[in-house]
Amino acid sequence: MRVFIICLATFFLFTHVNAQIINPKKALEKKANKVIEKKIEEIPEDASKKEEQPEEKEVKTEEPKEEQVKTTGQAKAKSDTVPSLQAYSKFDFIPGEKVIFYDDFSQDNIGDFPALWNTNGSAEIVTTNLYLGKWMKFSTVNAIWTDGLLNLPDNYTIEFDVVPIKGEEGGMAGYHFRLMQAINVKSYDHGSVPGKAGLMIGCEYFGRLGYRTYINGDEGNDLGLNGFKEGKQYYQSEGKKYHMSIWVQKARVRVYQNEDKLFDLPRAFPVSSVKMDRIRFEGGAAMVSNVRIAVGAPDMRNKLLTEGKLVSYGIYFDVNKAVVKPESYGTLKEIAAVLSENPDVKIKIVGHTDADGADAANLDLSKRRAASVKEELVTSFGIDGSRIETDGNGEAKPVAANDTPSNKALNRRVEFIKQ
Repeated sequence: MRVFIICLATFFLFTHVNAQIINPKKALEKKANKVIEKKIEEIPEDASKKEEQPEEKEVKTEEPKEEQVKTTGQAKAKSDTVPSLQAYSKFDFIPGEKVIFYDDFSQDNIGDFPALWNTNGSAEIVTTNLYLGKWMKFSTVNAIWTDGLLNLPDNYTIEFDVVPIKGEEGGMAGYHFRLMQAINVKSYDHGSVPGKAGLMIGCEYFGRLGYRTYINGDEGNDLGLNGFKEGKQYYQSEGKKYHMSIWVQKARVRVYQNEDKLFDLPRAFPVSSVKMDRIRFEGGAAMVSNVRIAVGAPDMRNKLLTEGKLVSYGIYFDVNKAVVKPESYGTLKEIAAVLSENPDVKIKIVGHTDADGADAANLDLSKRRAASVKEELVTSFGIDGSRIETDGNGEAKPVAANDTPSNKALNRRVEFIKQ
């Protein structure tokens, strides 16, 4: 009978996977009470400084295989599979050139509320064995917003990684993201249409993806827009990671989920009266990381052909890895177009890292990343490989101090030099 019960419990564990986050402070209690129901376990805090995350922050350890990540009961974690670049063939998003805000929560302690944010509810920094790195976890009907106001011009991009989770303590399923113009600079703008103006994206797993724009506290006036994206391929599933991208060009707003363009709003706001200055997450349950805001669409053609050097921040890698992420497709497509139209131009691709980790490991990683960029240009875009050299400088040539997440993001870059 005892053997039968053990077998039944083991079968239940491997066939009923429910992604949950374990707060390191409560790990022992949850493991004792819910060992069969939980699949995520704590990553030791001393290891969290060398974790994997979607941005290219360097970690100097041997690259782990996804299937080696352990879970409670020795069940295998979900594989964070990276789609091929071909799957992103219609992805036209190009990140802004200059990073003005970046937070991967690497400088925050596990269990703390993140330093660059504010809230009228709660959130905490956690780790999970599904996706390495630090994440801001929230499950609340309230809001978490950037503490300081953002100085955003007419054209900029916003990106973040998000994992929807099961709601707790009154939190609703899914999450809401808001880009807004704040009224109350120091605290919470309340109401269903908070601030002077805003764009709200509502994401509900097993539900619809929707948007709403408003101005002057009124979503029902002539300037307010709303709509939904139908189709199961757009629904956000619990425990799955999504890359969200928002591209603002004056009055026009484009919203992407992974490789799919969800919405393209040519006149979302009247430019003269709207200046967004804050982002916030609210009304749901999710984990968020790698929040990146950048300004200025890069003039790739002029930089490479006229100035002789193009510095790109739009080519992404996972931590400690040299595989080009599919979110890089828009940037690589533009660079490939310049090279295709100028067949006599030869280039050198040079990788750069931040200063985290050992010098030798950074140097090796930067060289491998440059080689991977070349490989994508050759195999995915048909550029002649004989026209491309590669090299890496590691952390040796920083363009900013390695003291904040935003400055480290500036140092992680790929340069294209005309030969």
